Amino acid sequence: MGLIMIRPQQANEGRLEQVLDAAAGAYIADRAEIRTAEELEMLLSEGALHSRRILFALTTGEYGINIGCMEMLRVLRAHPQGLDGSVAGVIVDGQEEWYTKSLAREVIFTANMAGCTFPGRPLAEGTGSLYNYEILAEKAGCSLMEAYVKEAAGVIGRVLGYEKRTLEMPKLLVVHSCDPTTSNTYAAYRLIKEELDGHVQIKEISLRAGGVYDCAGCSYEQCMHYSANAACFYGGTITEEVYPALEQCDALLLLCPNYNDALDAGLTAMINRLTAPFRKAPFFDKYLFAVVVSGYSGGDILCRQLIGALNINKSFRLPPHFAFTETAGAAGS
Repeated sequence: MGLIMIRPQQANEGRLEQVLDAAAGAYIADRAEIRTAEELEMLLSEGALHSRRILFALTTGEYGINIGCMEMLRVLRAHPQGLDGSVAGVIVDGQEEWYTKSLAREVIFTANMAGCTFPGRPLAEGTGSLYNYEILAEKAGCSLMEAYVKEAAGVIGRVLGYEKRTLEMPKLLVVHSCDPTTSNTYAAYRLIKEELDGHVQIKEISLRAGGVYDCAGCSYEQCMHYSANAACFYGGTITEEVYPALEQCDALLLLCPNYNDALDAGLTAMINRLTAPFRKAPFFDKYLFAVVVSGYSGGDILCRQLIGALNINKSFRLPPHFAFTETAGAAGS
């Protein structure tokens, strides 16, 4: 299956071009490229980008602004089914130390809302100095640029090799810190659960009962020691209940009330402590879903947080339209 590159025209593309030539050459002899918002609009209108393998290849632009990319995001948002059935990855090349990951999260969120799937770890980013590859380069015994190319090739390989999982009775793990008697977020989940009954096996874990501690920031060696035994420096609900359930599930559903445009403390602590089970067995085969309810606005901010933490970093699969978002202020609304 061929690869289509969505690559907005931008100045200072020299290093990105080098990375693409070196990384994509291992998989494809030539590539189709979409370079303008007008071309993208035409293809989306024709349904020509359904069920394709796509690579978003971007530069951050001067001061983190890529006008061509913004135009393409506008076009994608106007076609909420424009990428149905497609699988994509992202390469972002930066001119400074900021903006690479924020741009990637924006692209992934927008494309996902247009029906696109992303495999786990769909991003290769190069900051201006490439310092973000120092540890990987040291472990691989290569240069920073070589590490960058290797990561980019890995993204392309995961996109081209992605296969959808079809399960007769999938196991769904639901994790939350909600009060079921008052939470609008839990009320939304309850309605969804009614539609899921009989189709999935659901295990629900509440983090409200206590014993939830944030990451202690252990050394790499200490974390690896605990992860070998499916454990963590801190015990409690996360180690004793979440870890085993996560190992057995096919998909994770997080119930996310919007507190000050951020995930609640319980879910944040859980995500921060997923390093131990992740190092034992990455989550490439597990899907990520979310219910996000805001009292006022900002649900998209939480969606981007989940994409960055769990799809980009912790390798969960991101199915199309992964998040159900709603605004509900008064209790019961």
